[in-house]
Amino acid sequence: MSATPDVVVVGSACRDLVDDDPRGWRLGGGASYSALALARLGLRVGAIVVADDLAADSSEIEMIRDAGVEVRIQPGSKGPIFINTETPTGRIQQTPQVSDPVDPAALPAAWHAAGGWMIAPVAAEIPDVWAEIPPADAHVALGWQGLLRVLAPGVRVHHRQPFSSPVVSRADLIGVGVDDIDDATAAADLARLLRPGAEMLLTDGVHGGNAYRVGEGGAISAARHWHSIPTRHYVDPVGAGDSFLSGVFAAQLKPSLVAGWPGPDADLRLGAACGSLVLEGPGLFGVPHLHDAIVRMAGGDNPD
Repeated sequence: MSATPDVVVVGSACRDLVDDDPRGWRLGGGASYSALALARLGLRVGAIVVADDLAADSSEIEMIRDAGVEVRIQPGSKGPIFINTETPTGRIQQTPQVSDPVDPAALPAAWHAAGGWMIAPVAAEIPDVWAEIPPADAHVALGWQGLLRVLAPGVRVHHRQPFSSPVVSRADLIGVGVDDIDDATAAADLARLLRPGAEMLLTDGVHGGNAYRVGEGGAISAARHWHSIPTRHYVDPVGAGDSFLSGVFAAQLKPSLVAGWPGPDADLRLGAACGSLVLEGPGLFGVPHLHDAIVRMAGGDNPD
């Protein structure tokens, strides 16, 4: 990439073990979904990721590159491997292989000036030093759930309570799902962990979710609700949260993408469209292009 990208995506390319792929696995990870989604929505993207050799040489990484993303694989690194089991009460994960941390030293010099940063962990692979990397005036998004997983090889992944950290405090836009926190944790509890001016997207699947603006002292100063958009056919739930966050972030970075939307909260509506469409394909193959997302925003090409 000869110039600074619009967005730098940071995280890991994980491998999800599955039965319906000849390889026995499918590429995933918040960084993979975010990089592809942001590029297909019309932004120039650079991605720095940790990945093992199989992930690094995968057809999905080539698909991400074909979308225009400059993908930099951290040399000698490995990303996590997950076994995902979907249950009525949520996803159960195990990990045969944990992730290496993403090293800022692998970041190309020209990328440091990027105005947008998507911190997209899936396995707590983002060390605190990443809070110091984006410029002070950059817009930073964070997939919070990826910092809330505790991994050890061969055992079930468990969640930790949300906590503040330098990376969390740096985020301007932060996404987390209700299934990543316990029932006793309220939105107000989460808001107190964020910096004033940040916006938190608390997603709730088919129920949509709420966007909370954090004021002084960690109090919620404003809230917006969004509705989910129905899918035509449900295939794979993985990546929905990452795609939603990417859609919202893309619209905030580049409002012209949704200039034709006649209603309010165009950023949330684009996120909902991306989250709806990604469910209709296996893994990364469901990540939408901008045209399809705009059609879905308007209620086209869906059951309602």
